[in-house]
Amino acid sequence: MEKGYTLMHEHITIDLSGVKKDLDCRLDCFEETKAELCSLYQLGVRRILDVTNMGMGRNPKYVSRMEKATGIRILQSTGFYKEPFLPDFVYSMSEMELAELAEKELTEGIGDSGIKARVIGEFGTSKNIMTDMEKKVFHSMALAAVRTGAVVTTHTTLGTMALEQAEYLKQAGVKPEKIIIGHLDLSQDPDYILSVLKEGVNIGFDTVGKNNYCPDQFRAETLKRIAKEGFLGQVVLSMDITRKTHLKEWGGLGYTYLFETFLPMLRDYGLSEEQIDMLLINNPDRILK
Repeated sequence: MEKGYTLMHEHITIDLSGVKKDLDCRLDCFEETKAELCSLYQLGVRRILDVTNMGMGRNPKYVSRMEKATGIRILQSTGFYKEPFLPDFVYSMSEMELAELAEKELTEGIGDSGIKARVIGEFGTSKNIMTDMEKKVFHSMALAAVRTGAVVTTHTTLGTMALEQAEYLKQAGVKPEKIIIGHLDLSQDPDYILSVLKEGVNIGFDTVGKNNYCPDQFRAETLKRIAKEGFLGQVVLSMDITRKTHLKEWGGLGYTYLFETFLPMLRDYGLSEEQIDMLLINNPDRILK
């Protein structure tokens, strides 16, 4: 693969509208997404990790068409999200059966698509709690990860339960360097974020631009502190675009915001080009190798 930037937590197509009762949460606009990804290619993006899985409106063939249309390598995922978005069969199948299903998608392919999942995720926890079903998913996905050596990437709700996630996965035998704890930028607690990094896992500052949840100034300030503390080698970046209104066509910031607005902000806060490359090139390469 041509060397370039990697976005580590995106959804090329996703549909959470059934649960959220909001059609904006059905991101299925191929041409508009294609135009934005072509712009990303011009900015140096060569790979995207799509963390859409079972129960999230995953569409492997759609994503494969997008990959061919844009020239960006798009890695696809297996697993289950969190309550209340879990498919009905998650409640009835055993942990081993769920693990074997994920393993099959990693080693043989997703359904009849002929496309193998590359990563397990995003699977997550609710705000300040890991429900019984979420524990079931965590255990089964950890089992699949140990059996296959796959990378796991998680969802935290507003950055909560991150330490518990890291400890749970490590105790289950997943290697910390293969773990990405997602959405840590939304915790808005730098000390807590550093405590998660000290577990040896990777973390996602992967909701860049979602200033309604957390201002980007906090993200920049905290990344500067993380760099000073020596943990920048464990951080990856992304935007987590999930709605039509996140795209430029519908008045959103669009994918290029990270490169056109956020990276200049990081430079203003004192991060070097080498450190920016660490976040967008070196760290993803190490995790996904």
